[in-house]
Amino acid sequence: MRHLYRCPMRWADLDLLGHVNNVVYADYLQEARADLLRTMMPGRDHLAEAIVVVRNEVTYLAPLLLRTEPVAIECWVTHVRAASFTVAYEIYDEVGDDLDPSAPAQRRVYVRASTVLAPVDLAVGRPRRVSDAEREVLARFTDEPADDPAPRIPRVDRTRAHRFPLPVRFSDVDLYRHVNNVVYFDYLQESRIRMLDEVVAEVGVERPHIVTAQTDVDYVRPIVLRAEPYDVWTQVTRVGSRSMTVVSEIADHEGDGVAARARVALVFFDVDAGRAIEPPAALRDRLLAQLPVQA
Repeated sequence: MRHLYRCPMRWADLDLLGHVNNVVYADYLQEARADLLRTMMPGRDHLAEAIVVVRNEVTYLAPLLLRTEPVAIECWVTHVRAASFTVAYEIYDEVGDDLDPSAPAQRRVYVRASTVLAPVDLAVGRPRRVSDAEREVLARFTDEPADDPAPRIPRVDRTRAHRFPLPVRFSDVDLYRHVNNVVYFDYLQESRIRMLDEVVAEVGVERPHIVTAQTDVDYVRPIVLRAEPYDVWTQVTRVGSRSMTVVSEIADHEGDGVAARARVALVFFDVDAGRAIEPPAALRDRLLAQLPVQA
């Protein structure tokens, strides 16, 4: 069985292109997931609060524009393991045929995504096993399996990566006093924009429009509110004719401890033509220089 949540939209959700920003979709997913958990386990909000995100995978398929009516999000359980379970999502609209009102509506999907979740024992602050009672409830919301998880995210070669000092804001922190899983998407976006700004300034070209095609995030350890910044290390790992892939690590400024790893696929985009384009040659050459050295 799938759960349907209708998510309200806000003006502040939009990016420079007038589309819902890639970061905001993670917020939509969290709202749908919270509504699913409330529906699954009414009167047990403490259980919904004691669940942490282990991994997010988000595939962006089509731009979503602002409108007054909510956008539909279906979510369902795909896998239940000993100490975790996976929730899958589709953000979509049902679109009718203006020329044939009697024709069945077609689904326009904007995002497909999945989240691996782990229940936590709040008394000791550690993951715990999924109980038999929880497993029974999860089974009622189980539908078709999700796709296989994306390949393991590689480590960043910090000698060839861009470093962005990351201050944590008070508003970034959730009920656990940790940075909320959605905010990591914002940190990653900020870091790669700073990286690209430095690169285009170095080669003397105008920064092209870039849209996000895929974001995968592994959450390794919590980020907490503190005065000292963290570091976000971002490195280009693939450069195609019209796209590129970057990997990032959010790490403790004083050591090597990694809080999260991410891989983001990006597409160079012509706004007027509405299609992918090749980046300027000088920019592409500079990005290629960041690629990991082959052993």
